[in-house]
Amino acid sequence: MANDSKAHILVVSDPPAAPGYLPRLRYMCDYLVRGGFGVTLLTEEYEPLSFAHSYPIITVPIYDGTTWDWLCKSVRSLFSDWHNKAFAKKALCNQPALIGKQSFDLVLCSTFNYFPMGAAERIAEELNIPLLCDIRDLDEQVANSRYQYRHQAWWIRPFRFLYRAINIRRRNKILRLVNAVTTVSPWHADFIRRFNQKVHIIYNGFDNAQFYPENIQTDSFRITYIGSLFDWQQQALEKVKQIVADMNEPIELDIHTPQNNPVSHDHLGDVIRRSSIMLVLTNEKTHGMLTTKFYEALGCGKPVLCVPSDKGALAELISYTHAGVATDDDEAIRSFISDRYREWQDNGFTAQPVLHREQFSRETQCNQLETIINTLIQ
Repeated sequence: MANDSKAHILVVSDPPAAPGYLPRLRYMCDYLVRGGFGVTLLTEEYEPLSFAHSYPIITVPIYDGTTWDWLCKSVRSLFSDWHNKAFAKKALCNQPALIGKQSFDLVLCSTFNYFPMGAAERIAEELNIPLLCDIRDLDEQVANSRYQYRHQAWWIRPFRFLYRAINIRRRNKILRLVNAVTTVSPWHADFIRRFNQKVHIIYNGFDNAQFYPENIQTDSFRITYIGSLFDWQQQALEKVKQIVADMNEPIELDIHTPQNNPVSHDHLGDVIRRSSIMLVLTNEKTHGMLTTKFYEALGCGKPVLCVPSDKGALAELISYTHAGVATDDDEAIRSFISDRYREWQDNGFTAQPVLHREQFSRETQCNQLETIINTLIQ
């Protein structure tokens, strides 16, 4: 990638958090810097950022860490969008060392929710530059918003659902105003076209430097799951556990969640390469959720078992890339595991001959992003 104009991008994001620190966002920033762009990341102050980066990061404090402060400010945000307004005001007025002195050519807002879209729109308007929104998730992709708000206690759920409904309306208003939108799947793109026709699909992907094929012989056959476990995934996980138990073979289920047995981002590639099967858990009621772990398994050339089939974008990608199988059929699951188990017995490892691998590398996707940015700043 190359860019002679050395355009400077202000990236506005929800706060990166451990253990992954928003891989899509980080790789976007890293590749833009390598391509000659100047990048400044503006985000909410949340926790210490321990990942390596070659660009300045500005963190804006919003909450003082107490439940009372969060509750009071959330109520204000419900009625007046205080969260976005306060973030934008502090960024523009209280950060003169970077925001005030740096001339930006474009605002790129990357988020999974409404915040900080409202703030990014205000900042882009104040600086009189284009706004590009990168939408990683949408509330509507899972029924009853169980993806976004699963962690809240029962007494706060009515408040959360009201907050969600208001923020969806605010989000849709911003989507009508932005200069362009990037998103992660065909379903997301079709949904967003209700509000803005300038939508581009940039899939999530894998970094070639970390996720690459390597045949490593192991002493155990391991089915690995990495990621959060939501309530709508539990039934699929229990199905796989029961099938493995019924097979009566020395098969290990290796489950890694952020709360239990987490894997650091730097060791993800090694864990995947030492696995025999990568497990992806989804649900037919989800839409366009193409988990990053699928792409990372694709990068490492490891067979993917997706349970059940989402009968949508994920199943289509698994078929398109020849990455494995997406199914809810017990016999198909058992057959897939048995075939891979025999392969492991013969070789000491498993390997999946995937197709179209480079199409889903981070470098390819950032080339797409660079083209969109150059079009907007011209």
